[in-house]
Amino acid sequence: MEEEMSYKKAGVNIEAGEAAVERIKGLARSTFRPEVLQELGGFGGLFAPRLEGIEEPVLVSGADGVGTKLKIAFASGCHNTVGIDCVAMCANDILVQGAEPLFFLDYLAVGKLIPLQVEEIVSGIAEGCRQAGCALLGGETAEMPGFYAEGEYDLAGFAVGLVDKASIIDGSAISERDVVVGIASSGLHSNGYSLARKVLLEDAALMLTDIQPALGITLAEELLKPTSIYVKPILGLLQQFNVKGMANITGGGLPGNLPRVLPSGLQVEVVNGSWPVPPIFNLIQELGSIREEEMLKAFNMGIGFSLYVIEEEAEEIIKALKKQSIAAYKIGKVKHGSTGFSLQSDS
Repeated sequence: MEEEMSYKKAGVNIEAGEAAVERIKGLARSTFRPEVLQELGGFGGLFAPRLEGIEEPVLVSGADGVGTKLKIAFASGCHNTVGIDCVAMCANDILVQGAEPLFFLDYLAVGKLIPLQVEEIVSGIAEGCRQAGCALLGGETAEMPGFYAEGEYDLAGFAVGLVDKASIIDGSAISERDVVVGIASSGLHSNGYSLARKVLLEDAALMLTDIQPALGITLAEELLKPTSIYVKPILGLLQQFNVKGMANITGGGLPGNLPRVLPSGLQVEVVNGSWPVPPIFNLIQELGSIREEEMLKAFNMGIGFSLYVIEEEAEEIIKALKKQSIAAYKIGKVKHGSTGFSLQSDS
């Protein structure tokens, strides 16, 4: 007699999916703000924004993923930090326009649904949401046998924030002689991993489990450092200082992101050597014999977020961040010229 076919035999385990949801309900609940109106598990997440003091509310949205950094998670078996990266990539983007992140949605697609692995991943998402101050309002976990290798997955996120229209920061007020304050990154963040993996793991054949003398920790620990979430400290600065523009330093590095908010006719000149470059970038550059220009385009080089401010406030902003144990540096200035980026030696 021919064996009866089922969804489970085809590779989709509905019971495992239900078990995963039960595991992550508490994680999501730990991120809830007062505006959340229901528990996780509905068809849609309900959120009633508080609009007191906001004359013209504007929603700001962003979507992003973690990229091939996930390959490091697969190889190392560590899945509880990449969710922070996913939140960070979205929350930092909408922060650029002065928005406070309100809620976050995730999309997790797996080859085979393992409830404990899903719980690990979502624990990172929840931690990222707590750091950003937003609620994990909902999401989707999709089991897709034959599409992803067993043990592998993809992760994407979507954030929605709120800003008063009069308080939107779009860079239009930036002018000549304004300066750039660069805020330190935690490391690679979530960009350039295809190049980093090629140089470190394929060509140089370094082991993820080995402690690298230049780093003082294992390569896996370095490569899995979560992306810094700048929301809370930056929202605090916006209450105290005249921040004219901001840039999240992600794919494209400083040259690709700093000019994005500049008005026409202005360019940003960054002083090379005006901030300390973390050792991981030097290791990649040396092992891969990579030109400085290529490094700047592929990686953040130690600067994860930046502010355009008047020169008189730059040092006060740096001091305010230092009080929160956040390193920041005056890394460049704005000048007349075709919109773009230039690099000046510090010598």
